[in-house]
Formats: sequence, C-alpha cells, structure tokens
Amino acid sequence: MIKYYCPYCNPNYQFTKESKNGNLICGFCGEDLIKIPFIKVNQIVAFISAGLLLFPLLFSLFLVIKNQIDTPSDNYQAKNNFGNNKMIVMHKC
Repeated sequence: MIKYYCPYCNPNYQFTKESKNGNLICGFCGEDLIKIPFIKVNQIVAFISAGLLLFPLLFSLFLVIKNQIDTPSDNYQAKNNFGNNKMIVMHKC
C-alpha cells in the first residue's frame, strides 16, 4: 500500500477522504495528499557516508583474513645459506 500524507496537518491526526474525481484528500484541511517516497535523498546521503566510513575497516579486515589464508611458505633464511658457511682457501701457485 502506498502511503500518503498531508504536508500541512499534524501526522498524528490525519485521515484520508476521496474526492469526487478519485484523488485522496486530507480529512481536516481538504488539501491533496502527497505520496511518501520509498527512498529519500537524506537516506541516500546517509548510506553513502556510512559506506565511506566503513570501507577502510572492511578492507583492512579483508586483507588480514587474506594474509592469514595465503601465508607465504618460503623460508627466506634457508635461501640465504646461513648454516652452510664454507671456508674458501686460496692456494698459492
């Protein structure tokens, strides 16, 4: 059901009537009722601002989870050959 409201009357005491031509009018003042929009402009701005504030948090959480799953399996100390120090002997000829 589409909701309508009268912009001039108190919303607590509104009731609707139907005019002779089929339009909905306010029962107190007789003005045409205005349809309430599904999504308002201030709701769109609020969703965008909340998304912009939460994006860095969600992105960092995603990176932490990704790094926990894809841990590097390379052993960098073994590649440097720290344990295999061989002495190089130079011979005089």
